[in-house]
Amino acid sequence: MDYGQEGNIRIRTAREKDAKGCLEIYAPYVERTAVTFEYEVPSLEEFRERIRKTEEKYPWIVAEKDGKLLGYAYAGPFHARPAYDWAVETSIYVRQDCRGQGIGKKLYEALEQVLKGQHILNANACIAWPKQEDEYLTKDSEAFHRRLGYRLAGEFRQCGYKFGRWYNMIWMEKHLGPHPARPAAVEPFAGREIRKEP
Repeated sequence: MDYGQEGNIRIRTAREKDAKGCLEIYAPYVERTAVTFEYEVPSLEEFRERIRKTEEKYPWIVAEKDGKLLGYAYAGPFHARPAYDWAVETSIYVRQDCRGQGIGKKLYEALEQVLKGQHILNANACIAWPKQEDEYLTKDSEAFHRRLGYRLAGEFRQCGYKFGRWYNMIWMEKHLGPHPARPAAVEPFAGREIRKEP
């Protein structure tokens, strides 16, 4: 599914063949940052399976320019129990040499529109948070989410250990729509279109 093009950046649904490009974006975050608390870069096959499994219910979208992937964003379950069906956890990664160009904003805006079309009401972001910025982790992700309308929901202290240091983790949340007494059932992703805003 193609979600449109702005300039020469195209936003579309990820395909399994995008796993290599997405993994190339993700690997430096694993190896050289505490943005993710994952220690080892996953295999290409494992990453391909992550995309496939995600898209059974939730969107995984990519930004590309001239056939080259610049970033990706996806959603996953916030919690397995059915009362949480209307909430998701969001994630986003942009090529480190492409940051600051508005790609993340385009990805998240498209992701949120897809989620709204699925009747999902809450987007939650789990963000690694340094007490003091260092060479592995800044506070940029919190600032990015705040600019897009997320608010701080909670903080867990010294819960992540990477590169010989303890890091905090914060949760940020954004309501994607009103919360009615009887919400519509969440619909599986299945390559759905973005719902147009009125």
